Amino acid sequence: MKRERFLLDTNTVLYALFDPQELDRVSSAIFARHVDDFFVSTASVREIIHLHKRGRIKPRVKLTAEILAMCEKMGFKWLPVNREHLRAYAEMTVAPHHNDPNDHIIIAQAIVEQMTLISSDNQFDFYTRQKLRLLFNRRG
Repeated sequence: MKRERFLLDTNTVLYALFDPQELDRVSSAIFARHVDDFFVSTASVREIIHLHKRGRIKPRVKLTAEILAMCEKMGFKWLPVNREHLRAYAEMTVAPHHNDPNDHIIIAQAIVEQMTLISSDNQFDFYTRQKLRLLFNRRG
């Protein structure tokens, strides 16, 4: 079986950790294979920390550090934002009415790193015209 590299959108990270029933059949099967590499952008990590501290997400943990430890236990690898990602973001055409800079960075990272991005965000399909490889998670 071929080893693939996937970048997980913020929502996918949270589903994998706390709500696996929100992963569709295809996404669940990919996680179950245990042969692929899963990456989490540091932009997603920052977003998760921010949302948790503001009480906007209520995962089943009290401390944000527990979420980070769970990511590591799941074998997720961190993908720091670097200069090439920022350059791609600067050159990327942004979808109309898609105003989430965290999403834009994550998309740019997936394009630069040639990873398949797993997300449930309907806005992401726009970026497939810009070489984004997208696996759309049709929430359970």
